Amino acid sequence: MKTQTSHPLQSEEWGKFREKTKIKVIKTKSFQLTIHKIPHSKLTIGYLPKGDLPNEEMIEELKKIGKGENCIFIQLEPKVEQMENGKRKMEKLGLVPAAHPLFTRFNFELDLTKTEQDLLKNMHSKTRYNIKVAQKHNVKVEENNSEKAFLEYLKLTKETTKRQGFFAHTQSYHRIMWETLKVQKLDTNKLTAHLLRAIYKEETLVVWILFVYKDTLYYPYGASSDQYREVMASNLMMWEAIKFGKKLGLKKFDMWGSLGPDADKNDGWYGFHRFKQGYGPRLVEYVGSYDLIIKPLLYKLYVVADKVRWAILKKKVI
Repeated sequence: MKTQTSHPLQSEEWGKFREKTKIKVIKTKSFQLTIHKIPHSKLTIGYLPKGDLPNEEMIEELKKIGKGENCIFIQLEPKVEQMENGKRKMEKLGLVPAAHPLFTRFNFELDLTKTEQDLLKNMHSKTRYNIKVAQKHNVKVEENNSEKAFLEYLKLTKETTKRQGFFAHTQSYHRIMWETLKVQKLDTNKLTAHLLRAIYKEETLVVWILFVYKDTLYYPYGASSDQYREVMASNLMMWEAIKFGKKLGLKKFDMWGSLGPDADKNDGWYGFHRFKQGYGPRLVEYVGSYDLIIKPLLYKLYVVADKVRWAILKKKVI
C-alpha cells in the first residue's frame, strides 16, 4: 500500500528532525511512525499523525510494530476528511476514540488559487478593516530566515505561552526543528520552514514559522508581542502569509487546526479560531483521533494517569 498523504509530519525531512530530538522514527512504504518512551519505564507509545485512512493491512503492520517496540498503544490521526459512518469504520478495525487527541478534529483550509480580490471579498469585514489598520500604521511583513529573527521568535514564543497560558515545545525542540527544516533552496517536494516577521517602529511584533510542502502552505507556529496591539500586526501577517503562498504558486493554506462549527466562546482557543475564521477559509472535519490498543490493561492505567497528569499541569498554568 503506497502512502497518499502529503502532510509535513509524514515527510522524510520531518522524520530526520524527530530523530535529532532522540525520538525513534519508523518509516515503512505506507506511513511514518514515531515511538515515544514513557519516563521511568521500558514502555512506549506510538504516534502516527496525518497518515492515510487505515485498513486491515496497515493495522496488522502497526500491531506487529507495537508489540516489537513494547507500545501500550499507537495513536492514529489520519489526514482524512470525515465520511459517512466514519466512526464505525474506524472501530471495525479495532480502533477506539483517542483518550487524549493531539490534533484537533477540525481545521481551516484556504483556497490559494483564488484571486487576491476574491480572497479579500470572502473575508469578514472586521478582518479587512484590521488589515487596513496595520497598513495605515505602516506595519511591514518580511521573510527573514536569519539567526537574529529566529532568536526573536524564541523570545516571543516564551512571552506568548506565558501570557496565554498554554504549553509549547521546548526551545531546544524549536531550535533543532529550525536548523533541520530552515529553507536553503526551495523545493516543494521537500519540507521547508520559512520565518516571517511583522515589524512596527523597528520592533518585531509578530513572528511566524510557516511550512511549505507539496502544494500547500502550513501555519504551525506563531508568536506575538503584547506591545502595540492596536496596530493589528497579526492581521496583516496572515494576509501577507496568504500572499506569500500565492507567490510560491501553492494551492492551499492549511491553518493547522480549529474548533468545530459551533465553537464555544468560552473555549480557551476561541480567539485563535475566530482570528483564522475571519479570512474566509473552509472548515474541514477529519475522521478524528483513534488509539490502537496493544496492551489493554496498561492502556486503562495509562488513561487514568494521563488525566491526573493534565489536571495537575493545568492547575500550574492557572
